[in-house]
Amino acid sequence: MAGQPDLGKSNASLLPSDISPASVAKLASLGFIASVSLVGNLLFAFITLRARSLHTAPYYLMLDLILGDVIRSLLCFPLVLKSITSGSQWTYSMRSCRIMAFGAVLLCFHAAFMLLSISLTRYMAIAHHRFYCKRMTGWACALLISMAWILSTAMALPPVFEVGTYKFIREEDQCTFEHRYVKANDSLGFLLMLAFIVGATHLIYMKLLFFIYDHRKMKPAQLTPAISQNWSFHGPGAAGQAAANWIAGFGRGPTPPTLVGMRQTTQNQIKRLLVLEEFKQEKRLCKMFYVITVLFLLFWAPYLVACYLRVFLKAASLPQHYLTVAVWLTFAQTGVNPIVCILVNKEVRLILRAYFPCIGTQTQREPHIDI
Repeated sequence: MAGQPDLGKSNASLLPSDISPASVAKLASLGFIASVSLVGNLLFAFITLRARSLHTAPYYLMLDLILGDVIRSLLCFPLVLKSITSGSQWTYSMRSCRIMAFGAVLLCFHAAFMLLSISLTRYMAIAHHRFYCKRMTGWACALLISMAWILSTAMALPPVFEVGTYKFIREEDQCTFEHRYVKANDSLGFLLMLAFIVGATHLIYMKLLFFIYDHRKMKPAQLTPAISQNWSFHGPGAAGQAAANWIAGFGRGPTPPTLVGMRQTTQNQIKRLLVLEEFKQEKRLCKMFYVITVLFLLFWAPYLVACYLRVFLKAASLPQHYLTVAVWLTFAQTGVNPIVCILVNKEVRLILRAYFPCIGTQTQREPHIDI
């Protein structure tokens, strides 16, 4: 009993004594976001690496997108938590602040460029399926991933060498790009570039939607007439009529080659069914990636609105609660992607249940017996 007060003092010393309830809410929410992000992203990475059926181009690109979220959760979130516990102050050097701001901007543009690359591959998979199957190999995925990292580095690296561009923003509790008035720095160029990438991604999905709609219209069937010689019909349009006529006694000579034509038609139908199944699978992947793209825009939209207000309004003062919610939504976006993949993609759910049977199983109740 004597050790309980000491234990309470030691637990209370983990947080500053003068910390506000708002800071406690920030710490709790960001800790929850970081935990969900790490668990979900690492679980999806484990499933993708272990299941051989997921070793395809779409999941390789998704795995790189997951990797960026994991890096952000491991490197950026702990420093944000440290700044909150220090009273919204940066306790390290300015060089380290610039490095962390560079990492935050790099990961943001990397996610935008990767979503743009994924939208291009989705359009190729639907509109030019044969070309996509032949050319979209592992090396092509590595090339797309490398281009996304190179372009995002080219966007995030120049502000490192400018004075006062990357700094600690106390209202946001993080080191990031300082958005100033339009004549003060290059904030407008960064925002327009990000808006252009996100807008181009949605335009590609809209073009893909119109392509699918145009090609799902029903066309009139073109029937191929059968060829008849002495009542022995044969050819693509015979449909077994030759064998029926031969049994009935019509026609003379050798057995007409109707059954051979029927076998060929059956093989063509099987090929069409395989292509149709592949097309449905590609459409499901398009749906999954489009939901991820829309959620990326929704989670980043409040923060982008705040940045545009700072750029165009010289004396813009936004409420602190709005800035906090906007910044925390950008943090929450790192944990959304694996949840969407599990909820939307049926194949991922089946593999998840195969590795973790306790997730999909339900306890069976014994039948109730009246005595």
